[in-house]
Amino acid sequence: MTRLVMGPLLGLESETAYSVCFMTEPGCQSAGVRINGELLAASKQADTPKGGFWRLIWQASPKSKAGTPVDYEILLDNKPAHDQAGYDKWQFHLPGKKEQVRIGYASCNGFSDFKLLTSTPQPYVMWDKLAAEHATHPFSLLLMGGDQVYADSLWTTVPSLKAWNELDMAEKVKRKATRTMEEQLDRFYCDLYCKQWGRPEVARLLARIPSAMMWDDHDIFDGWGSYPESPDNLQGCDVYRVIYAAASRYFRLFQLRSVANVSLLDPVKLGHHSWRLSFRGYQILALDNRANRTRAQVMSPSQWDQINDALAACDAGHLLVLAGVPVVYRDFSFTEAALDATPWEEELTDDLKDHWRAKDHQGERARLIMRLLDNARQRRQKEPGCKTLILSGDVHVGCLGVIQDKRDGVLNVHQLVSSGIVHPCPTQFQWMGILAMTNDDAEYLDENRLIRAELIKPFGAPVYLRTRNFATLLMGSDDKLWANWHCENGLAASYPLA
Repeated sequence: MTRLVMGPLLGLESETAYSVCFMTEPGCQSAGVRINGELLAASKQADTPKGGFWRLIWQASPKSKAGTPVDYEILLDNKPAHDQAGYDKWQFHLPGKKEQVRIGYASCNGFSDFKLLTSTPQPYVMWDKLAAEHATHPFSLLLMGGDQVYADSLWTTVPSLKAWNELDMAEKVKRKATRTMEEQLDRFYCDLYCKQWGRPEVARLLARIPSAMMWDDHDIFDGWGSYPESPDNLQGCDVYRVIYAAASRYFRLFQLRSVANVSLLDPVKLGHHSWRLSFRGYQILALDNRANRTRAQVMSPSQWDQINDALAACDAGHLLVLAGVPVVYRDFSFTEAALDATPWEEELTDDLKDHWRAKDHQGERARLIMRLLDNARQRRQKEPGCKTLILSGDVHVGCLGVIQDKRDGVLNVHQLVSSGIVHPCPTQFQWMGILAMTNDDAEYLDENRLIRAELIKPFGAPVYLRTRNFATLLMGSDDKLWANWHCENGLAASYPLA
């Protein structure tokens, strides 16, 4: 029996289309997937330093028996293959047309510092808890909202990059990337995905729950897009260009499951990786807030045009919006202004500049909020019970936000933050510092004080869930979309989105 190098990775591509992706040894000549007894040929998408990356699309037909498990196995050169854990057969849940699907959401699958990995007991225990939930009540979809891998170690583990990083700023900016650097970065990102997603706790579920993902900064490296463009133009230098090229290549392969993904909004030019798909009464829109990010913008004008078109197409059902960084969160403006005045601004403020509430992003934030409110109002005219929910991560605590519009009746857009499934929460000392330097006062977004954004308490929990967590979404029989946080400390928080 042949062993897979990586995978399988199960993805949702559209309402009825599922992808199966995997990596094989370099010498593999052919690959196929047998699904419910039918053998289908897979196509090679790319060659990587560790082997070939293959992809297959399975279309659930009207004859497919919904509401039951779908079984599949992989054949390499006509021989059965097994994964790194020894499994040679896998299955996933195909929901029925009238089934209230169960959706999981998670972010921050890794560690920003190696010391955190070594000091965190049971680093992947929340994946075990997610597996237990799946065994009891199967998930139809797993959404992952950013930092699926942590690439921050590239500065110390990529030899050519380590040498470059020791240069002074002026030399860094003018130094051209070498072929050796490109090759080393290509191998680094390939190895990173294979290692972090090859963890048995993670691999088990990525093979058994269809997923759809959007990246954030750590999938490239910490703070990507929020470094200064002047006077030295670090963000625009040649070395940053090749880092992004390598990171985006493997993001497209592993997280998007190749650029053949039909949900992409810009599949030809790939100026960004935002996507939209419909699934069992949900419209899901994922915002790529990294491809075009600078200190001055989150998304480019052309990207905004495509996002607006995608929102216009979301004219019915519930809307889930993936935005890696929370749109509603604590106000860091005082701290940002204070640090802007220091000589250490570049080193200290990349995380602050990442936030939607950073001073340079306030206009785009207001635009996003107003677009979502307008869209929610239009959908409610057709379906009074439809909900709008922003899904975010990044901050390593769980919380619940709401944007309430009272201009014409009461309209709510909620925000769920689940963070992180692996990354630890801030220490007590760190959290006290965050609280001291920020505030979470309610925010009014219009001059008439009719649009208000604030953080609110979920049921059974404080405002902030300072513990590792993941979330689940399920429409209840009460016509409410229930958001639930599952926490490492045993806390069970929930909230019904009315």
